[in-house]
Amino acid sequence: MDIHGILNYLPHRFPFLMIDRVLECIPGEMLVGVKNVSINEPYFSGHFPQRPVMPGVLILEAMAQACGLLAFKTREQQPDEQQPDATKIFYLVGIEKAKFKRPVEPGDQLRLSVRFSRSMRGIWMFEAESYVQQILVAQAQIRCTMREI
Repeated sequence: MDIHGILNYLPHRFPFLMIDRVLECIPGEMLVGVKNVSINEPYFSGHFPQRPVMPGVLILEAMAQACGLLAFKTREQQPDEQQPDATKIFYLVGIEKAKFKRPVEPGDQLRLSVRFSRSMRGIWMFEAESYVQQILVAQAQIRCTMREI
């Protein structure tokens, strides 16, 4: 899925869209996407000017967006497909066991790998990992839920 397909599912837009391409998606199971990390990202001017590093919270956000995209693909609907007057989105409701293994720097390609674990009472649970050149850089358990806005 290219950026145009992603924009059909996720409500995020620049500068907060954190997925550039989906390489693989098996609805109900897993999704692999990429985020190309560029020095032009607005957060690099302050994090940190001497040695730019992608903030860990934005790595988590990228993984959460991948989870939301997998959830929409699993439901086989786009955010506003069922009710044109209302938009449904997935909200992040929890992060557990987040770990950061190494910094992500400009020029890196962040590979986002998420696996659907289960859904219970409207909460979707995922196992998420991020890699740069096949090296694990972050991992977390992510929970989200769908809401109408």
